[in-house]
Amino acid sequence: MRKKVTKAIFPVAGMGTRFLPATKSVPKEIMTLVDRPLVQYAIDEAREAGIKEFIFVTSRGKSALEDYFDAAPQLEQTLRKKGKTELLDILKKTDMDSGEIAYMRQAKPLGLGHAVWCARRLIANEPFAVILPDDVISADKSCLAQMIEAFEETQSNIVAAMEVPESMAEAYGILDVKEDMGSIVSTKGMVEKPAPGEAPSNLAVIGRYILTPTVLQKLNQKKTGAGGEIQLTDAISDAREEDGEEVYGYRFKGQRFDCGSKAGFLQATVSFALQRDDLRDDLWAFINDLVHAKEAAQ
Repeated sequence: MRKKVTKAIFPVAGMGTRFLPATKSVPKEIMTLVDRPLVQYAIDEAREAGIKEFIFVTSRGKSALEDYFDAAPQLEQTLRKKGKTELLDILKKTDMDSGEIAYMRQAKPLGLGHAVWCARRLIANEPFAVILPDDVISADKSCLAQMIEAFEETQSNIVAAMEVPESMAEAYGILDVKEDMGSIVSTKGMVEKPAPGEAPSNLAVIGRYILTPTVLQKLNQKKTGAGGEIQLTDAISDAREEDGEEVYGYRFKGQRFDCGSKAGFLQATVSFALQRDDLRDDLWAFINDLVHAKEAAQ
C-alpha cells in the first residue's frame, strides 16, 4: 500500500545569531520577506503540497512564532468594521485551525537530527516531510509538491538537491551519486560537510526532505557526527546502509535562497518584490538609479 505524506516538521529552534541584534527579541522565522514572515513561505509551500499537520520544533524565546499562527479577533473586527476585506483575507491565510499545528520544545541545541527526533511521537509510523524555513524556494510548483510526486513513485527517502561550486561543498551534505537519472538521482550515500577536495559530487542537500519512519529509528540511537551534533544526513545514510532503504536526491525546479545568511535574505527580498505587480516598477526604477549613480561615480 502506497503511503501519503501529510505531516511536516519545521525545525525552528535556532537562535538566529547571524541576524543579531534583530533576533535578540524577534525570532528569525518572523522576520519578513517583503510583507510575509519567513515561516509563512514554508507553511504556504507545505499546504500546496498537501500537508495537513504542521509540527514546529521550537526553543525558549519563540512565543512570537506561536502567536503569529493564532487568530487575532480584535484586529479582524477592526478590519471588518473599516471594510478592509482584502487585508482581512490576507490575515485569514495566516490562521491555523485547532489541532492542525503542534509545538515541540528542543531543550538543547544538539543538531538538526535531534530536532527532528524531538517530533518522533507525533510522526509514529508514517512517512513525513522536513522543511527548513531558512531555505526559501521560488517555484511555479512548490519544491515539496515536486518531491511528494517523486515519493509517490519511489516510496523511499528523498532529499532536495542542487548543484554547488566545489569551493562551497564543505558547507553542505553532499550526495555520493550511484546513478544520475535527471530529476531523480540514486545515491550510494551522503557525506556531511566533506573536507576540501573530498566531496563525492557537486550535488548538495538543501532544506527539504521526505523521510521514512526508519530514519526516526536511526535518530533514536542519538549518534553524534560532524560538529559533535546529531546529524540528520547520518541517520538517512544509516537507514540505507543498515536497512537497505534507497535514498534519492531530487533536482527541484526553482530558485533557492539561503535566508539563513544576510546576503541571501536580501536577495530573496529583492527577488520576491520584483515578482509583485504593486512593487516591481518602483523597485526597478530605484535599482536603475543606483546602477547609474555608481557608473557615473566611476
